[in-house]
Amino acid sequence: MALTPQNNEAFLREVDEELRKEQATALWRRWGRIIVAAVVLGLAIFAGVLFWQHQQREAAGREGEQLQAAYDDLAAQRTEKAAAPLATLAQSDSDGYRAIALFTQADLLLQKNDLKGAAAKFAAIAADASLAQPFRDLALVRQTNAEFDTIKPEAVIERLRAVAVPDNAYFGSAGELVAMAYLKQGKRDLAAKLFGQIASGDRVPPTLRQRAVQMAGVLGVDAVPAMQEKAK
Repeated sequence: MALTPQNNEAFLREVDEELRKEQATALWRRWGRIIVAAVVLGLAIFAGVLFWQHQQREAAGREGEQLQAAYDDLAAQRTEKAAAPLATLAQSDSDGYRAIALFTQADLLLQKNDLKGAAAKFAAIAADASLAQPFRDLALVRQTNAEFDTIKPEAVIERLRAVAVPDNAYFGSAGELVAMAYLKQGKRDLAAKLFGQIASGDRVPPTLRQRAVQMAGVLGVDAVPAMQEKAK
């Protein structure tokens, strides 16, 4: 019996559908397990990331509690009790907690007048490339301050060259040390100029600016107008 055009079209559709089913089945047989495995792996990775983030938050919470406990002990003059949590935090994977713990350990050594030990702690922070630059700059300034009387003025100037600049957050402290090193070298003009810059520094704390004004005045530079301009 001859097929009408309508029946012929229906027959072709059925053949086409069967062919697609066979192709889909063959594709699934070949790639189905791989696709499922990829989906499962993706979900596992996603779950792992969520778990890791949760663990990080939990760890940060625990370390925050440890730091608070250490500070509570220090406030109560229980220095020995604070030593253990500070030592643990000094090995933390968290840059912030590690740096704070190391700074605190160094400050405790300064309280004991252990300048050499404190300088070593500050030097460790300054050399830690994993820490943010402001942490390292501050540590370098604190290290130099602790060692100021035992190292040559040239070493002070060279060490703080990149920090004792007006756009650095620690320009005031670093600049003051460099200016004092210039005085040790007998370079009063360089010291006076630097004290004058500190006195007019936008980011320099007021007490440090006031001290710079006084030192500049002793060296023959009137930095009072600059100080007054900043006070407006």
